[in-house]
Amino acid sequence: MTRSIEVVIETTTMKTFATAIDWPGWSRSGKTADLALEALAAAAPRYAAVAREAGELFPDGVVARALEVVEQVEGGSGTEFGVPSRITDADRRPTSAAEANRLRRLVAAAWTIFDRVAANAPPELRKGPRGGGRDRDKLIGHVIEADSAYAREIGLRLKAPAADDRPAIAGMRAAMLDVLGSPSDGSPIADRKWTARYAAARIAWHALDHAWEIEDRSDPG
Repeated sequence: MTRSIEVVIETTTMKTFATAIDWPGWSRSGKTADLALEALAAAAPRYAAVAREAGELFPDGVVARALEVVEQVEGGSGTEFGVPSRITDADRRPTSAAEANRLRRLVAAAWTIFDRVAANAPPELRKGPRGGGRDRDKLIGHVIEADSAYAREIGLRLKAPAADDRPAIAGMRAAMLDVLGSPSDGSPIADRKWTARYAAARIAWHALDHAWEIEDRSDPG
């Protein structure tokens, strides 16, 4: 029997996110809480690849009824835009050295998955029904640029690397992982807003959201 997985619900009238609080990056949305939970369960096989990459044991056969909602928060404009953007009580929990190392490994795994998917994707991705959607290289640049902004949120001032500057990207990520891999009392990092748990979740979610988008749009359909 699959053990329950604790989830936070972040909701607005337009969009709701369901986020697994102990699995950074495993967060999906839907119009309602029930639909968000269904989407989260449906994404479990994809997230399992992240857990394996990080050396973590991930539960088999995740279904929506195995997801236990332990906290609900009101979302805002960021939620409606499509970003899990509320810092919750679960995000304010302290992290021991072992827990911080786990966060670090899961975020690193999310980046690895993104890089792997992008490397195997065609340059031109399938467009949406109205012809929208960025192609592969634009999405790669977007994720790198976003990561440089996330670095500032955790107290790092680093120049955004060029999309083809792999050493600079690796250096930025290593610096970010050093911060996330440090034990925390749950307070915001660097006197800003993000806690270590929220930062790990947000950074991993963004990389995986676009990795899975690239996978979906690589298929001619």
